[in-house]
Amino acid sequence: MTEKLVDTAPETERIDGKPRIAVLVGGVGGARFLQGVRELLPEADVTALVNVGDDVWMHGLRICPDLDTCMYTLGGGIDAERGWGRVGETWHAKEELAKYHAQPDWFGLGDRDIATHLVRSEMLRAGYPLSAVTEALCNRWQPGVKLLPVTDDRCETHAVIADPDDPGERRAIHFQEWWVRHRANVETHGFVTIGAEQAEPAPGVIDIIEGADAVLLAPSNPVVSIGAILAVPGIRGALRTTSAAVVGLSPVIGGKPLRGMADDCLEVIGVETTAEAIGRHFGARSDTGILDGWLVHSTDSADIPGVEVRSVPLLMTDPPTTAEMVRVALDIAGVPA
Repeated sequence: MTEKLVDTAPETERIDGKPRIAVLVGGVGGARFLQGVRELLPEADVTALVNVGDDVWMHGLRICPDLDTCMYTLGGGIDAERGWGRVGETWHAKEELAKYHAQPDWFGLGDRDIATHLVRSEMLRAGYPLSAVTEALCNRWQPGVKLLPVTDDRCETHAVIADPDDPGERRAIHFQEWWVRHRANVETHGFVTIGAEQAEPAPGVIDIIEGADAVLLAPSNPVVSIGAILAVPGIRGALRTTSAAVVGLSPVIGGKPLRGMADDCLEVIGVETTAEAIGRHFGARSDTGILDGWLVHSTDSADIPGVEVRSVPLLMTDPPTTAEMVRVALDIAGVPA
Protein backbone atom coordinates (compact mmCIF):
# COMPACT_ATOMS: atom_id res chain seq x y z
CA MET A 1 0.00 0.00 0.00
CA THR A 2 1.44 3.35 -0.96
CA GLU A 3 1.79 6.21 1.47
CA LYS A 4 -1.45 8.16 1.89
CA LEU A 5 -2.02 11.84 2.49
CA VAL A 6 -3.95 10.91 5.62
CA ASP A 7 -4.71 7.71 7.50
CA THR A 8 -6.89 5.68 5.15
CA ALA A 9 -7.57 2.74 7.44
CA PRO A 10 -10.80 3.81 9.13
CA GLU A 11 -12.95 1.57 11.21
CA THR A 12 -14.76 -0.40 8.51
CA GLU A 13 -17.38 -2.00 10.72
CA ARG A 14 -20.01 0.39 11.97
CA ILE A 15 -22.25 -0.31 14.93
CA ASP A 16 -24.82 -1.65 12.46
CA GLY A 17 -22.14 -3.77 10.78
CA LYS A 18 -22.58 -2.07 7.42
CA PRO A 19 -19.64 -0.45 5.63
CA ARG A 20 -20.33 2.97 4.16
CA ILE A 21 -19.39 3.28 0.51
CA ALA A 22 -19.53 6.47 -1.55
CA VAL A 23 -19.37 6.14 -5.33
CA LEU A 24 -18.88 9.00 -7.81
CA VAL A 25 -20.81 8.06 -10.94
CA GLY A 26 -22.09 9.32 -14.23
CA GLY A 27 -24.05 7.76 -17.07
CA VAL A 28 -24.19 4.21 -18.36
CA GLY A 29 -20.82 3.06 -17.05
CA GLY A 30 -21.56 4.41 -13.60
CA ALA A 31 -24.97 2.73 -13.52
CA ARG A 32 -23.52 -0.65 -14.46
CA PHE A 33 -20.76 -0.24 -11.90
CA LEU A 34 -23.39 0.38 -9.22
CA GLN A 35 -25.00 -2.93 -10.16
CA GLY A 36 -21.72 -4.60 -9.24
CA VAL A 37 -21.50 -2.69 -5.95
CA ARG A 38 -25.03 -3.77 -5.06
CA GLU A 39 -24.26 -7.36 -6.12
CA LEU A 40 -21.20 -7.55 -3.86
CA LEU A 41 -22.56 -5.56 -0.90
CA PRO A 42 -26.35 -5.92 -0.85
CA GLU A 43 -26.54 -4.85 2.80
CA ALA A 44 -23.99 -2.02 2.69
CA ASP A 45 -24.77 1.66 3.07
CA VAL A 46 -24.03 2.76 -0.50
CA THR A 47 -24.53 6.30 -1.77
CA ALA A 48 -24.00 7.21 -5.41
CA LEU A 49 -23.00 10.85 -5.87
CA VAL A 50 -24.29 11.45 -9.37
CA ASN A 51 -23.13 13.88 -12.04
CA VAL A 52 -25.58 16.64 -12.98
CA GLY A 53 -23.43 18.30 -15.63
CA ASP A 54 -25.54 16.73 -18.40
CA ASP A 55 -28.81 18.10 -16.97
CA VAL A 56 -30.78 20.42 -19.23
CA TRP A 57 -34.19 22.06 -19.75
CA MET A 58 -35.90 21.00 -22.98
CA HIS A 59 -39.52 21.54 -24.03
CA GLY A 60 -40.17 22.90 -20.54
CA LEU A 61 -38.93 19.73 -18.85
CA ARG A 62 -35.90 19.23 -16.62
CA ILE A 63 -33.94 16.26 -17.93
CA CYS A 64 -31.33 14.57 -15.72
CA PRO A 65 -29.76 11.86 -17.92
CA ASP A 66 -27.26 10.40 -15.45
CA LEU A 67 -29.65 10.29 -12.50
CA ASP A 68 -32.30 8.65 -14.67
CA THR A 69 -29.90 6.13 -16.20
CA CYS A 70 -28.81 5.03 -12.72
CA MET A 71 -32.40 4.92 -11.48
CA TYR A 72 -33.74 2.95 -14.45
CA THR A 73 -30.77 0.55 -14.56
CA LEU A 74 -30.90 -0.32 -10.87
CA GLY A 75 -34.69 -0.34 -10.87
CA GLY A 76 -35.01 -2.75 -13.80
CA GLY A 77 -36.52 -0.26 -16.24
CA ILE A 78 -33.57 0.45 -18.54
CA ASP A 79 -33.36 -0.47 -22.20
CA ALA A 80 -30.39 -2.79 -21.73
CA GLU A 81 -29.50 -2.94 -25.42
CA ARG A 82 -29.09 0.83 -25.74
CA GLY A 83 -27.90 1.31 -22.19
CA TRP A 84 -30.11 4.38 -21.73
CA GLY A 85 -33.81 5.24 -21.82
CA ARG A 86 -36.78 3.09 -20.89
CA VAL A 87 -37.36 -0.46 -22.02
CA GLY A 88 -40.42 -0.73 -24.27
CA GLU A 89 -40.18 2.96 -25.10
CA THR A 90 -42.38 4.61 -27.73
CA TRP A 91 -41.82 7.95 -29.48
CA HIS A 92 -45.25 9.41 -30.27
CA ALA A 93 -44.60 12.71 -28.46
CA LYS A 94 -41.33 13.15 -30.36
CA GLU A 95 -43.15 12.59 -33.64
CA GLU A 96 -45.83 15.14 -32.75
CA LEU A 97 -43.25 17.71 -31.68
CA ALA A 98 -41.55 17.28 -35.04
CA LYS A 99 -44.84 18.00 -36.84
CA TYR A 100 -45.03 21.29 -34.92
CA HIS A 101 -41.38 21.99 -35.86
CA ALA A 102 -40.69 22.38 -32.15
CA GLN A 103 -37.07 23.01 -31.23
CA PRO A 104 -34.76 21.44 -30.35
CA ASP A 105 -35.51 18.68 -32.83
CA TRP A 106 -32.24 16.79 -32.32
CA PHE A 107 -33.01 15.45 -28.84
CA GLY A 108 -35.47 12.58 -28.53
CA LEU A 109 -37.83 12.31 -25.58
CA GLY A 110 -39.51 8.93 -25.19
CA ASP A 111 -43.13 8.74 -24.02
CA ARG A 112 -42.36 6.74 -20.87
CA ASP A 113 -39.35 8.90 -20.08
CA ILE A 114 -41.45 12.06 -20.36
CA ALA A 115 -43.50 10.95 -17.36
CA THR A 116 -40.38 11.06 -15.18
CA HIS A 117 -39.43 14.50 -16.50
CA LEU A 118 -42.96 15.82 -15.93
CA VAL A 119 -42.96 14.74 -12.28
CA ARG A 120 -39.46 16.12 -11.72
CA SER A 121 -40.24 19.45 -13.39
CA GLU A 122 -43.47 19.92 -11.46
CA MET A 123 -41.72 19.25 -8.14
CA LEU A 124 -38.82 21.56 -8.99
CA ARG A 125 -41.22 24.37 -9.89
CA ALA A 126 -43.01 23.77 -6.60
CA GLY A 127 -39.75 24.50 -4.80
CA TYR A 128 -38.40 21.04 -3.99
CA PRO A 129 -34.62 20.66 -4.41
CA LEU A 130 -33.33 18.10 -6.91
CA SER A 131 -32.10 15.81 -4.13
CA ALA A 132 -35.60 15.59 -2.64
CA VAL A 133 -37.13 15.10 -6.09
CA THR A 134 -34.69 12.27 -6.81
CA GLU A 135 -35.56 10.59 -3.53
CA ALA A 136 -39.25 10.79 -4.40
CA LEU A 137 -38.70 9.32 -7.87
CA CYS A 138 -36.63 6.50 -6.40
CA ASN A 139 -39.53 5.51 -4.17
CA ARG A 140 -41.00 3.95 -7.29
CA TRP A 141 -37.83 2.34 -8.64
CA GLN A 142 -36.21 1.09 -5.40
CA PRO A 143 -32.65 1.11 -6.82
CA GLY A 144 -31.11 -0.54 -3.75
CA VAL A 145 -28.56 2.24 -3.27
CA LYS A 146 -29.11 5.89 -2.45
CA LEU A 147 -28.91 8.12 -5.51
CA LEU A 148 -27.92 11.67 -4.63
CA PRO A 149 -27.20 14.47 -7.11
CA VAL A 150 -23.83 15.98 -6.24
CA THR A 151 -25.51 19.40 -6.12
CA ASP A 152 -29.04 20.78 -6.14
CA ASP A 153 -27.81 23.81 -8.05
CA ARG A 154 -27.36 24.40 -11.75
CA CYS A 155 -23.91 23.11 -12.66
CA GLU A 156 -24.06 22.29 -16.39
CA THR A 157 -21.26 21.26 -18.71
CA HIS A 158 -20.89 23.35 -21.85
CA ALA A 159 -18.45 22.92 -24.73
CA VAL A 160 -16.58 25.92 -26.10
CA ILE A 161 -16.60 25.60 -29.88
CA ALA A 162 -15.69 27.62 -32.94
CA ASP A 163 -18.77 29.59 -33.95
CA PRO A 164 -19.99 27.97 -37.20
CA ASP A 165 -21.34 31.35 -38.34
CA ASP A 166 -18.07 33.13 -37.55
CA PRO A 167 -15.13 30.70 -37.29
CA GLY A 168 -12.95 33.40 -35.81
CA GLU A 169 -15.19 33.57 -32.76
CA ARG A 170 -16.04 31.07 -30.04
CA ARG A 171 -19.28 30.26 -28.29
CA ALA A 172 -20.44 27.81 -25.65
CA ILE A 173 -23.13 25.20 -26.28
CA HIS A 174 -24.64 22.75 -23.86
CA PHE A 175 -22.87 19.41 -23.67
CA GLN A 176 -26.03 17.66 -24.90
CA GLU A 177 -25.97 19.70 -28.09
CA TRP A 178 -22.23 19.11 -28.51
CA TRP A 179 -22.61 15.34 -28.26
CA VAL A 180 -26.13 14.47 -29.42
CA ARG A 181 -26.48 17.04 -32.21
CA HIS A 182 -22.87 17.43 -33.35
CA ARG A 183 -21.48 14.04 -32.20
CA ALA A 184 -18.42 15.98 -30.97
CA ASN A 185 -17.57 16.63 -34.62
CA VAL A 186 -16.96 20.38 -34.26
CA GLU A 187 -13.82 22.35 -33.50
CA THR A 188 -13.77 22.35 -29.70
CA HIS A 189 -11.53 24.42 -27.46
CA GLY A 190 -12.54 23.25 -24.01
CA PHE A 191 -15.31 22.64 -21.50
CA VAL A 192 -16.78 25.01 -18.93
CA THR A 193 -19.11 24.26 -16.05
CA ILE A 194 -21.85 26.88 -15.99
CA GLY A 195 -22.97 27.68 -12.46
CA ALA A 196 -20.09 25.93 -10.69
CA GLU A 197 -18.86 29.04 -8.92
CA GLN A 198 -22.23 29.53 -7.22
CA ALA A 199 -23.03 25.83 -6.68
CA GLU A 200 -22.85 24.05 -3.37
CA PRO A 201 -22.80 20.32 -2.63
CA ALA A 202 -26.26 18.89 -2.02
CA PRO A 203 -27.13 18.39 1.66
CA GLY A 204 -25.23 15.43 3.08
CA VAL A 205 -22.76 15.03 0.22
CA ILE A 206 -19.68 16.23 2.11
CA ASP A 207 -20.63 14.23 5.21
CA ILE A 208 -21.03 11.11 3.08
CA ILE A 209 -17.54 11.51 1.60
CA GLU A 210 -15.98 12.31 4.96
CA GLY A 211 -17.78 9.49 6.76
CA ALA A 212 -17.23 6.80 4.14
CA ASP A 213 -15.13 3.68 4.65
CA ALA A 214 -14.23 3.78 0.97
CA VAL A 215 -14.76 6.22 -1.88
CA LEU A 216 -14.89 4.75 -5.37
CA LEU A 217 -14.66 6.54 -8.72
CA ALA A 218 -16.73 4.53 -11.18
CA PRO A 219 -15.34 3.98 -14.70
CA SER A 220 -17.29 6.97 -15.97
CA ASN A 221 -16.16 9.69 -18.37
CA PRO A 222 -13.22 11.35 -16.57
CA VAL A 223 -13.92 14.77 -18.09
CA VAL A 224 -17.69 15.35 -18.27
CA SER A 225 -18.81 12.92 -15.55
CA ILE A 226 -16.17 12.61 -12.82
CA GLY A 227 -14.66 15.94 -13.86
CA ALA A 228 -18.02 17.67 -13.65
CA ILE A 229 -18.55 16.26 -10.15
CA LEU A 230 -15.14 17.57 -9.10
CA ALA A 231 -16.10 21.01 -10.45
CA VAL A 232 -18.63 21.44 -7.63
CA PRO A 233 -16.87 23.49 -4.93
CA GLY A 234 -15.96 21.42 -1.89
CA ILE A 235 -15.97 18.00 -3.54
CA ARG A 236 -12.28 17.84 -4.41
CA GLY A 237 -11.35 19.11 -0.97
CA ALA A 238 -13.52 16.47 0.72
CA LEU A 239 -11.89 13.74 -1.35
CA ARG A 240 -8.45 14.95 -0.33
CA THR A 241 -9.21 15.06 3.39
CA THR A 242 -11.51 12.09 3.94
CA SER A 243 -10.05 9.33 6.09
CA ALA A 244 -11.28 6.78 3.53
CA ALA A 245 -9.14 5.60 0.64
CA VAL A 246 -10.17 6.93 -2.77
CA VAL A 247 -9.94 4.27 -5.48
CA GLY A 248 -10.76 4.85 -9.13
CA LEU A 249 -11.32 2.51 -12.07
CA SER A 250 -10.06 3.24 -15.56
CA PRO A 251 -12.80 3.93 -18.13
CA VAL A 252 -10.56 2.90 -21.04
CA ILE A 253 -9.14 -0.44 -22.16
CA GLY A 254 -6.30 -0.62 -24.62
CA GLY A 255 -6.60 3.06 -25.42
CA LYS A 256 -10.32 2.92 -26.16
CA PRO A 257 -13.25 3.96 -23.94
CA LEU A 258 -15.47 1.21 -22.57
CA ARG A 259 -18.35 3.12 -24.16
CA GLY A 260 -19.28 6.69 -24.98
CA MET A 261 -16.94 9.48 -26.02
CA ALA A 262 -14.31 9.73 -23.30
CA ASP A 263 -11.61 9.81 -26.00
CA ASP A 264 -13.17 12.85 -27.68
CA CYS A 265 -13.41 14.66 -24.35
CA LEU A 266 -9.87 13.74 -23.30
CA GLU A 267 -8.49 14.99 -26.60
CA VAL A 268 -10.12 18.38 -25.99
CA ILE A 269 -8.33 18.80 -22.65
CA GLY A 270 -5.03 17.41 -23.91
CA VAL A 271 -4.98 14.08 -22.03
CA GLU A 272 -4.10 10.83 -23.80
CA THR A 273 -6.71 8.09 -23.90
CA THR A 274 -4.75 5.67 -21.75
CA ALA A 275 -5.28 4.29 -18.27
CA GLU A 276 -1.99 5.81 -17.13
CA ALA A 277 -2.68 9.28 -18.50
CA ILE A 278 -6.14 9.40 -16.93
CA GLY A 279 -4.79 8.20 -13.58
CA ARG A 280 -2.08 10.87 -13.70
CA HIS A 281 -4.75 13.42 -14.63
CA PHE A 282 -6.57 12.63 -11.38
CA GLY A 283 -3.26 12.44 -9.49
CA ALA A 284 -2.24 11.04 -6.12
CA ARG A 285 -3.52 12.29 -2.78
CA SER A 286 0.04 12.13 -1.52
CA ASP A 287 0.69 14.92 -4.01
CA THR A 288 -2.10 17.31 -5.07
CA GLY A 289 -4.57 14.83 -6.56
CA ILE A 290 -7.40 12.63 -5.33
CA LEU A 291 -6.38 8.98 -5.80
CA ASP A 292 -4.98 6.36 -3.45
CA GLY A 293 -5.67 3.45 -5.79
CA TRP A 294 -6.26 2.95 -9.52
CA LEU A 295 -7.54 -0.15 -11.28
CA VAL A 296 -6.62 -0.74 -14.91
CA HIS A 297 -7.62 -3.56 -17.25
CA SER A 298 -5.59 -6.77 -17.14
CA THR A 299 -3.98 -5.96 -20.51
CA ASP A 300 -3.05 -2.40 -19.48
CA SER A 301 -0.47 -0.97 -17.12
CA ALA A 302 0.11 2.36 -15.44
CA ASP A 303 2.79 4.06 -13.40
CA ILE A 304 1.25 6.76 -11.21
CA PRO A 305 3.56 8.01 -8.46
CA GLY A 306 1.93 7.72 -5.02
CA VAL A 307 -0.96 5.55 -6.25
CA GLU A 308 -1.37 1.80 -5.85
CA VAL A 309 -2.16 0.37 -9.30
CA ARG A 310 -3.60 -3.08 -9.93
CA SER A 311 -4.49 -4.77 -13.20
CA VAL A 312 -7.76 -6.71 -13.23
CA PRO A 313 -10.44 -7.50 -15.83
CA LEU A 314 -12.55 -4.36 -16.20
CA LEU A 315 -15.22 -5.45 -18.70
CA MET A 316 -18.59 -5.05 -16.98
CA THR A 317 -20.29 -7.94 -18.75
CA ASP A 318 -22.72 -8.64 -15.90
CA PRO A 319 -23.19 -7.67 -12.23
CA PRO A 320 -21.26 -10.67 -10.78
CA THR A 321 -18.27 -9.89 -13.01
CA THR A 322 -18.45 -6.21 -12.06
CA ALA A 323 -18.68 -7.22 -8.40
CA GLU A 324 -15.19 -8.73 -8.66
CA MET A 325 -13.85 -5.37 -9.83
CA VAL A 326 -15.50 -3.76 -6.83
CA ARG A 327 -13.98 -6.37 -4.53
CA VAL A 328 -10.46 -5.51 -5.67
CA ALA A 329 -11.11 -1.78 -5.33
CA LEU A 330 -12.33 -2.30 -1.77
CA ASP A 331 -9.29 -4.47 -1.00
CA ILE A 332 -7.06 -1.52 -1.91
CA ALA A 333 -9.22 0.62 0.36
CA GLY A 334 -8.85 -1.85 3.22
CA VAL A 335 -12.56 -2.65 3.36
CA PRO A 336 -13.42 -6.36 3.55
CA ALA A 337 -16.09 -7.58 1.15
